[in-house]
Amino acid sequence: MKKTEKINRNFQGINNTLLVDEYELTMMQGFFLTGRNNKVVFDMFYRNNPCGNGYAIAAGLESVIEWIQNLHFGQDQIKILRDKGIYCKEFLNYLENFKFSGTIYAVEEGTVVFPMEPLLRVEAPIIEAQYVETALLNFINHQSLIATKAARVCYAAKGDAVMEFGLRRAQGKDAGTVGARAAVIGGCAITSNVLCAEFYNIPTSGTHAHSWVMSFDSEYEAFETYANIYPNNAILLVDTYDTLRSGVPNAIKVFDKLKKEGRLNGKYGIRLDSGDLAYLSKKARIMLDEAGFENAIISASNDLDEYLIQDLKMQGAKISLWGVGTHLITSKDCPSFGGVYKLAAKFNKEQDCYKPVIKLSENVEKITNPGKKKIYRIVDKKTKTFLADLICLEHELVNEKEDLQIFDPNATWKKTTFVAGTFEVEELLVPIFVDGEYVYSEPSVEQIKERCNTQKEHLWDEVKRLVNPHKYYVDLSKELYDLKKELIKEHETFWNKEILGNIFCSPNFK
Repeated sequence: MKKTEKINRNFQGINNTLLVDEYELTMMQGFFLTGRNNKVVFDMFYRNNPCGNGYAIAAGLESVIEWIQNLHFGQDQIKILRDKGIYCKEFLNYLENFKFSGTIYAVEEGTVVFPMEPLLRVEAPIIEAQYVETALLNFINHQSLIATKAARVCYAAKGDAVMEFGLRRAQGKDAGTVGARAAVIGGCAITSNVLCAEFYNIPTSGTHAHSWVMSFDSEYEAFETYANIYPNNAILLVDTYDTLRSGVPNAIKVFDKLKKEGRLNGKYGIRLDSGDLAYLSKKARIMLDEAGFENAIISASNDLDEYLIQDLKMQGAKISLWGVGTHLITSKDCPSFGGVYKLAAKFNKEQDCYKPVIKLSENVEKITNPGKKKIYRIVDKKTKTFLADLICLEHELVNEKEDLQIFDPNATWKKTTFVAGTFEVEELLVPIFVDGEYVYSEPSVEQIKERCNTQKEHLWDEVKRLVNPHKYYVDLSKELYDLKKELIKEHETFWNKEILGNIFCSPNFK
């Protein structure tokens, strides 16, 4: 997509500018009426990996781009706000010419990311930066969650193709559509969602339901008719009546007929949707192979998730295509991503620079990292394995020709030194909007998926474990760490000494 080209995939056919929590608007009016519209920096990040995973997959940036590009208050939106009776005429007049004029840096979609790293950095007048909070969180939280869940499912499948088909169980059409896109980014090969395929040029696939079989007088007639219509995609659902004594034998008869007619040239096979999938697939494989159909696909569905797929693989199930719906599109065991949007710096006009700010909390992990920041990924120069990530202040540089020592901010005695020449660094945040202008070239979903696959290959295997994965280290630069400690100490007089003591006695600040 060209940099000047607008994305236009408005699923609901309406102006989505009011996709926002009310408090964003009340704060905006407050800033407007008090003349407080200085530039600020916000970070969007998350604190814990979803699903007990060792990492997450960044997704949702395209939705952010689309929303920002189309952000404007039309007369319908102004009327909605006017009718509320809480917004003054002057503020509503201001909104008539409102547009985003700020700068957004983001981690590219398909990138492996970790807790506390800024996935988005927004630099804009505070009225604008505050307004975009809700929508940005909505897009990134949901789609990163589904992409991460898909990555887990595909990891369990160990190279087998995974088909996403959760639209009927998704929380609405938008979630089902952009969720399917996120699932493909995370590793799924195909989707059942035709609208998603149309929007994003993603392959689709589908077979038939039990109702197709039940609508005929016999199972064989149903299979034969379907295969005659779709000889290049003859995947037959064999568990309507009796999988091994009826379904598979009837499917074999149809395949044999197509073979004799010279029409068995495309994809063909069976689908299992109930019963003991390990046992049935192994028995079906023997039956298909003995009949001369070694290339027949055995696909399976039935409330699959990464744990069940992993167990079935361990039991020797002969399944090569996994259809995953409900558990994937809803991320059933972990329904939210937990991303937050926090103020990190505000512009000081007198000093002509940004002043870092910090949010404190009795919960140590909720203390934010201050300042305008960037992320370096440290990569092994030979193997390209990801070694660690380093969150730095924007002006900091890493010299690959010098030794680099990092330390764990939660246990500062844990230190690692990377020897000069053995590592390289990649800066993860890239410009998307600069002073309101779109400057990014959005890759295709297929390209994003390839990026994601490559990223996952460069992770340690231990980080990819489904259960109790190894913790990947995300460290703070010494300068950022010291700044954080300094800002906490500056607030000492405003804090109860007991609370402050608890923080400094924690491993974070030793």
